[in-house]
Amino acid sequence: MRVNSENLISALRQQLTHYEHKLQVEEVGSVVEVGDGIARVDGLRGVMSQEIVEFPGEIMGIALNLEEETVGCILLGPDEEIQEGDKVRRTERIAETKVGEGLFGRVITPLAEPLDNGPPIATEQTRPLEVKAPGVTERQPVTEPLYTGLKAIDAMTPIGRGQRELIIGDRQIGKTALAIDTIINQRDSDVRCIYVAIGQKLSTVRRIATILHQHDALQYTCIVAAGASDPAALLYIAPFAGCTIGEYEREAGRHALVIYDDLSKHARAYRELSLLLRRPPGREAYPGDIFNLHSRLLERACKLSDQRGSGSLTALPIVETQEGDYSAYIPTNVISITDGQIYLEPELFHEGVRPAINVGLSVSRVGGAVQPRMMRQVSGQLRTDLASYREYESFTRFASELDERTRQILAHGQRMVEVLKQRQYGPMSSVDQTIALFGGTRGHWDDIGPERIGELEPKLIDFIHQQYPEIIQKLESTEELDDETAQELAAAIEEFKEALRKQ
Repeated sequence: MRVNSENLISALRQQLTHYEHKLQVEEVGSVVEVGDGIARVDGLRGVMSQEIVEFPGEIMGIALNLEEETVGCILLGPDEEIQEGDKVRRTERIAETKVGEGLFGRVITPLAEPLDNGPPIATEQTRPLEVKAPGVTERQPVTEPLYTGLKAIDAMTPIGRGQRELIIGDRQIGKTALAIDTIINQRDSDVRCIYVAIGQKLSTVRRIATILHQHDALQYTCIVAAGASDPAALLYIAPFAGCTIGEYEREAGRHALVIYDDLSKHARAYRELSLLLRRPPGREAYPGDIFNLHSRLLERACKLSDQRGSGSLTALPIVETQEGDYSAYIPTNVISITDGQIYLEPELFHEGVRPAINVGLSVSRVGGAVQPRMMRQVSGQLRTDLASYREYESFTRFASELDERTRQILAHGQRMVEVLKQRQYGPMSSVDQTIALFGGTRGHWDDIGPERIGELEPKLIDFIHQQYPEIIQKLESTEELDDETAQELAAAIEEFKEALRKQ
């Protein structure tokens, strides 16, 4: 077959006309040492802090230690296939994760890869894992409530949108359950939720996802999971990924709630990485910048100013204590960063008080600024009454005879403890909470046996909803308990009690 020379020359000329000489410069380093999820790399002179670098086998790492001769990288995947001398390439991208609408209703890794056997995440938008927190002039005071649906919290340690409230206590006493209840209670609000599971078993994460799905809460929730078997690097970046997803909602003028469960495991993962990177250890072998790490994370939660869109990001970090020692290093660090703490006490939990909130050690530094007036009116004396009850109870264990005043304080306190008990996954609206607390604080339950209050309280609320809807409407519209409404509510409760006596 003969080749037409003119056609060949024409084709060559056309190729030469469109030829562009492009010089592609790529900075490549080599692995000096690898093991335990850490790699030391030589040759990456221009690498940036927190930059993603690529190892053989498409394994990614993050440059964390920028030393004079080498770069210390944390690996986001297995290190078994990486050998000494392997080439490492810069990506010139700072560590980032995906953000956007497609993440909600899904269970993902900190790198936004699906863990729920669903389709790939339907969003291409990304944001850096670490950004500078908004300055003072970009924020506004926290004045809008974020209801948890739990009487003990909404009455005594209220949380506002943009606040950082710590949940602290020993293991297995209801910290996660409290956080899940708060997510479920956002069903009828405009708050998006991000639950960050750090170092938990994937079976536990799956159970939480199932509970949220059963209560129609998964559709507005994104679960970011770094499992117990994952590399320490994934545990380290997990809360930053969750915060980034919430920040995207906040910057768009919406409201988000992020829960870090828990920062104790996060601190241990960071300690492991720091020791492997040969950073000097400090107290309890934690690195010296552990406080800075958590403050960088938690300071990003705030309520933005009107000029920035008025969006908010609320943070509920969880910290686990050992044997009730809330004065340990990590608990005291996080307490000093946050705007208050909810302390769960093991003794109360084992006595059957659920949620097991210690009134004396729990506080919200935002306080009544975010509470509706009706809640302040029914809970004003609640903390004092409970503190008096606990004090008298401790003394009366050694007393044989009690005077009438002491008996009244103990009887009223017992009933208030029962009023504040609440079943799991059963959050209540603020109006229902007001009715329940009104019955307790105004003494309407004092002639009812404390063992019956848990059974009668939901019946009372149903009775008022059905027989006195005007009271419900008035409380919902005004969020205030004026004298007239208080008299009507008191009469309704007495009518309910009278009907009980006739049964």
